[in-house]
Amino acid sequence: MRRSDSILVLGGARSGKTARAMHHASGLAERVYLATAEGRDDEMRARIAEHRAARDASWETIEVPLDLPGAITAHAGAGRAVVVDCLTLWLSNLMERGAPLDAATTTLIGAVTRAPGRVILISNEVGLGLVPETPLGRAFRDAQGRLNQAVAAAVERVEFMAAGLPLTLKGKG
Repeated sequence: MRRSDSILVLGGARSGKTARAMHHASGLAERVYLATAEGRDDEMRARIAEHRAARDASWETIEVPLDLPGAITAHAGAGRAVVVDCLTLWLSNLMERGAPLDAATTTLIGAVTRAPGRVILISNEVGLGLVPETPLGRAFRDAQGRLNQAVAAAVERVEFMAAGLPLTLKGKG
């Protein structure tokens, strides 16, 4: 089952993914930002602060490093946009804790396909570069590719961002 008002925004680091996702949410009065990052060091805390500063007070922000499907279910609603930023950090959080990734992906897809309102998911495309040097790096790259494929199959629209420009991969442009 595919959601008619769901979007996956893919791209590399600093490609414009978050700005594009926020653009897709801009027409709705109620907007929820589900943040999966954990501020474990100064650099990451600065990135989180930068993202918070980019959103005005009309956004409700919820930090959800692990139970993303539960947060989507709890906060999605008719006339509301839910932006998930991002699937890549969510996946790394799960991997770090040894969570079963296939089950987590299935649960996420179920939450997205059942959610009322608009769901916009952000994810990094990590498979375009060099082969990672470590087994963990290769496992992460492979898991991210599988997650991106599963989400792309479940949503109505998929966009790839490069240099701030969107390229529609799936759905109407």
